[in-house]
Amino acid sequence: MQSFLRWVGLVILETFRLNILLTGGLGYVGSHVAVVLTEAGHQVTILDNLSNCKHAVLDRLTKILGKEPTFIKGDVRETSLVESILKTHSIDSVVHFAGLKSVGESVLDPMLYYNNNLIGAISVLKAMQLCRVKKFVFSSSATVYGSPQYLPIDEMHPLNPESPYGKTKLQIELILRDLVASDSGWKVVALRYFNPVGAHDSGLIGEEPNGTPNNLMPYISQVAIGALKRLKIFGSDYETLDGTGIRDYIHVMDLAEGHQAALEYLSEPSEPLSIINLGTGYGCSVLDLLKLYEIASSRRIPFEVTERRPGDIASCYANADKAFKRMGWKSKRSLKNMCEDSWKWQMSQALKK
Repeated sequence: MQSFLRWVGLVILETFRLNILLTGGLGYVGSHVAVVLTEAGHQVTILDNLSNCKHAVLDRLTKILGKEPTFIKGDVRETSLVESILKTHSIDSVVHFAGLKSVGESVLDPMLYYNNNLIGAISVLKAMQLCRVKKFVFSSSATVYGSPQYLPIDEMHPLNPESPYGKTKLQIELILRDLVASDSGWKVVALRYFNPVGAHDSGLIGEEPNGTPNNLMPYISQVAIGALKRLKIFGSDYETLDGTGIRDYIHVMDLAEGHQAALEYLSEPSEPLSIINLGTGYGCSVLDLLKLYEIASSRRIPFEVTERRPGDIASCYANADKAFKRMGWKSKRSLKNMCEDSWKWQMSQALKK
């Protein structure tokens, strides 16, 4: 009886075992998704040009997983390369992370973003068409909403991205709409992230920005470790309880599990294109996050208040009900977990220097 049950288990595992291509899979979110999918029994192939990450991430993934993931160095804009990978590795699903992601940089150099993000996505989709691979999970962003007209933000909120980065995300979503309308064989989920933070609880992988961080938590962590002198808080006169901006911070491992849920959802009868928010559904102010990080790190974090940045808004947080209704997913990890795991990652990096 036990051998029969084991055989049934192996059959079930093999039935749901996917061969997945992660474009940009050594980046911050992609590397965490690689861990979740591999541990779930799927075969993961990573394609990355290393423009915004380090090859050392592959070694760290190997330590976490106990085996080295399949990795190919290359650019998604090389359609023939993507096509070759899809064929060689019998890929049946693609999760597309590859692209540039700094709002500020996109304002300064919009052509760089249109070149990388739009052409890259079109290249991947073209290769998939050629290989008849039609399951696609897209790494989109809550920046497509622009300034909130109401809170919490659901998927029906008007779309008004205010940066070239956000516009590239929306344009790719529009391409996906046209694609599924032209061919009913496609199954696509576009995941609109809010604010990913934290790290894997091993402390081996986490957010590793080049230069001065653009995002709040890595900036706080570098002040806590002593790499930066103080945190700059841009504005303290917003219409919030403490005057600082409120955002929806989601643990990167919750986000990674959202991608697993999306891939499982694509294996079920579902609509051709699903647009789904990934967030916690609640907001946290800059000062509240700072205080939580001080507790997690047992360090005082100096800060100074400066002028508001152009385009910044008072509050932004998600309505993530659709993710639970459609995919059975919701965030599980607390802000305390996010700060503790971020600090563990930051300390592990400091010990290497």
